[in-house]
Amino acid sequence: MFPSPAFLSVESSLTGRRWTGPDPAQDRLAEAIAQGSRLPLPLCRILAARGVAADGAEAFLAPTLKDLLPDPRSLRDMEKAAARFLAAVAARERIAVFADYDVDGGASAALLICWLRAMGREATLYIPDRIDEGYGPNVPAMQALAARHSLILCVDCGTLSHAPVAAAAPAEVIILDHHLAVETLPAALAVVNPNRQDEDGSLSHLCAAAVVFLMLVEANRQLRAQGARGPDLMTMLDLVALATVADVAPLTGVNRALVRQGLKVMARRERPGLRALADIARMDAAPTSHALGFLLGPRVNAGGRIGQADLGARLLATADEREAAALAERLDQLNSERREITERVREEALAQAEARGLDAPLVWAAAEGWHPGVVGIVAARLKEATGRPAVVIGLEGAEGKGSGRSVPGVDLGAAVQRVAAEGLLVKGGGHRMAAGLTVARDRLEEAMARLSDLLARQGAGAGGVRELRVDGLLMPQAATLALAEQIEAAGPFGAAAPAPRFVLPEVTLTARRIGESHLRLSIRNPGGQPLEAVAFGAFDGPLGSALETTGTRPFHLAGKLEVNSWGGRNRVQLRLDDAAPA
Repeated sequence: MFPSPAFLSVESSLTGRRWTGPDPAQDRLAEAIAQGSRLPLPLCRILAARGVAADGAEAFLAPTLKDLLPDPRSLRDMEKAAARFLAAVAARERIAVFADYDVDGGASAALLICWLRAMGREATLYIPDRIDEGYGPNVPAMQALAARHSLILCVDCGTLSHAPVAAAAPAEVIILDHHLAVETLPAALAVVNPNRQDEDGSLSHLCAAAVVFLMLVEANRQLRAQGARGPDLMTMLDLVALATVADVAPLTGVNRALVRQGLKVMARRERPGLRALADIARMDAAPTSHALGFLLGPRVNAGGRIGQADLGARLLATADEREAAALAERLDQLNSERREITERVREEALAQAEARGLDAPLVWAAAEGWHPGVVGIVAARLKEATGRPAVVIGLEGAEGKGSGRSVPGVDLGAAVQRVAAEGLLVKGGGHRMAAGLTVARDRLEEAMARLSDLLARQGAGAGGVRELRVDGLLMPQAATLALAEQIEAAGPFGAAAPAPRFVLPEVTLTARRIGESHLRLSIRNPGGQPLEAVAFGAFDGPLGSALETTGTRPFHLAGKLEVNSWGGRNRVQLRLDDAAPA
């Protein structure tokens, strides 16, 4: 079969991509939605791309947790976990929270700590050091916690921690996680995980914070049955939203509703830690999923990456304004240091991967001294640059610790877990889009070859020209602030729900460089004000030099409409992704 025609006949754009657009059936659905709802056609194209039926537009644009939140008891061990948790609270037992060092782990821990504080209880927070202890529970830490606590909750970790959980006896352990499980679970009192092998997979897209939130929903339900009342969970959705976006969970179904509601909660600026962090990140507009993923998330993560592991969780959980300000400032400093380290490792990793070849099913790089706190970020950069799963490993002594990121349709976590089960990795696991691993130095090449083979069987690295998906045409005069705000109502956008990308056809423009690598453009708009556009990182590739001196030559521009808030004013702008000569 011949492929469908390229959109606007763009077979190879300035970035070497073939543009593809909606198919005729999707176009017909968009027209039907527009006729039935009187919504703008560009917005209806988004709805059609999401598979929204003609009569479902209103419900999609205003999703509610009441309609979408699953019954917590649909997850195995949930009722048991909540009952044991409440029993510990009622008996004033000592409770410990063992959490992962990333945003999802920190937010999960903060949810529990804030809920307990509202009930007049406290908990001990324990987050392992990334370098000294590695990911997840370890035997010495669990034994030490068990000596002083009768209940340990492992959040965003623990599903594969058989020996550490066993070492916690006689304390009881509850695991609230979302990472892929093997057939045999640890000997915990309860393992609540939508990615258990005996779950149906309908909630596999939840991050750990969402699993913790569901446990608290069940706890509040059990309290009501006892004639008591639990804390207001709606005020805690800002933490769930942050974790969902930062953990790159798909923004579909209940996740979309959790993030939408969480953004509204965050906009009220009631949580001291997030308020301090937003101020230091110079967020002067209402929070968006982009801000969570690129401004707040990296700063919360910075402590776990290159500093003190518990800084992010403490920031999210604190009720003290001064502590919040101090923690936010420290995390901001660490994030700046992290960016410098990341850029150095990125350059070295990309050079190594290019020498190895970027057309394989797996792009990988490994070297001595690469900081384990940034290998995941660099893997994400390699994945974005190549369109292939990527693994980056920092070697030290006889072992290397690495992190991987995947592309849609390729389950990296399952592949890593299989390589670990085959003995080629010391350990490894994760979920579809991200994974962590430890590998012996002398088995590195063998392990990566096996992982590449498994990913190839899933379709990773299949040949062909890279494609850029667009949602339709948009004339410059139609790119209004009102339309941009309506498009935002179809969000939030992120993993599995990308922001819509439109093509402005045959436009002329002027451009100027801003900073070292960015480009600011002014698109001529017949009969109206010029439309502003920005291309971040344009000079890291071919876009910058091609568009900086265009003269009167027309171009097709592909990008996303967004609301740019600056100085108290909202304006529409185009975030440019690609361009092609008209």
